[in-house]
Amino acid sequence: MITIDYTEIFDQSNLQAWEKNLIEQAKKAMEGSYSPYSHFRVGAAVLLENGEIITGSNQENGAYPSGLCAERVALFYAGSRYPNVPIKALAVVASNEKGITYSPVSPCGACRQVMLEYQMISNKPYAVYMVGSEKIVKIDDVKLLLPFSFTNVNDME
Repeated sequence: MITIDYTEIFDQSNLQAWEKNLIEQAKKAMEGSYSPYSHFRVGAAVLLENGEIITGSNQENGAYPSGLCAERVALFYAGSRYPNVPIKALAVVASNEKGITYSPVSPCGACRQVMLEYQMISNKPYAVYMVGSEKIVKIDDVKLLLPFSFTNVNDME
């Protein structure tokens, strides 16, 4: 049996200032979404241990599946700009024609794999905030999003 511990947050006033800022940055990142096909805009924000926030948005392409998810855009940029700085938290939010999705969206499998690898590189868990218009789901360790995951990082002996 797999059990996943998570927190549902219905009142954002209970969040710390840095958490609110991270979520707002993810929402702002949606403005850079290039999603003419799905009309589903996604924004992500990665908070690094050095205080930097790196954002990304989904980028679609007519030669599907050549696009990239917001989470991977932000993570890859953070990894190339600050290669040795651990991640503290990641926030992801999505919207459609009606606005921010009612329920939080969770990262796709490919994004979960990338998220886990960055956690394995730093050997430090980080929180993930999945933001919807009515609630936020917070997970304190990326490993919980990808049980039975594949990794070859830090596993070579």
